[in-house]
Amino acid sequence: MSGSGVPLRVVSYNVHGQRDDTAALAEVVRATAPDVVVVQEGPRRFRWREKSAALAESFGLVVAAGGLPALGNLVLTDLRVRVTGARCRRFPLTPGRHLRGAAYADCVVGRSARFTVAGSHLSTDPAERPGQAELFRRDLAAAPYPVIAAADLNEEPGDPAWRTVAEGLTDTAVAADRADRLTYSCANPRRRIDALFVDPRISVVDYDVLDTPLTRRASDHFPLLVDLLIPAAG
Repeated sequence: MSGSGVPLRVVSYNVHGQRDDTAALAEVVRATAPDVVVVQEGPRRFRWREKSAALAESFGLVVAAGGLPALGNLVLTDLRVRVTGARCRRFPLTPGRHLRGAAYADCVVGRSARFTVAGSHLSTDPAERPGQAELFRRDLAAAPYPVIAAADLNEEPGDPAWRTVAEGLTDTAVAADRADRLTYSCANPRRRIDALFVDPRISVVDYDVLDTPLTRRASDHFPLLVDLLIPAAG
């Protein structure tokens, strides 16, 4: 897909609660020079603000949205991106299961290229995922600007929750003809459960799943690296 607009580089990354090699994690992200990083499994407990800021700083970025109110989902940006609004969502709790949520940031890049970044991490429970996907999809549909939606969906293309979130959006892997790139797990890559979807008005320039010795040390998921063109307001 090609087009005109303002360039934006986005990384989506499940960082596995920073339980792996954090120096490798920081090196991986910094080397990509991203404008936006959407994090799953970020800080969500004691001193989460401080820990989220430290994670962002290790990437050379700042926190735009998320943290505990979004249950570990974070949107991080560089100083080229102006954040005009932020909000969080918690999905309804099923007793005895993990809390899940989503983070949203309304942004501007360049003079007038506006977009909404959304990040989420759906449940591992197949009974919970469809309802969470529907709530996430409703939020995406209500976003004020063209959306960039990054998520660990915990299921693969064609499955129910994946179809719900993807409805009306462009799967950046498919657009770049790289849907064969697997994202999980780093130890034994067998599944594509991490995705980045965009509004059709946003052009996909490039897409990659970063499978390197460094990314295999940094987390149990590979990061997605996507180059986009954001349409400028007329």
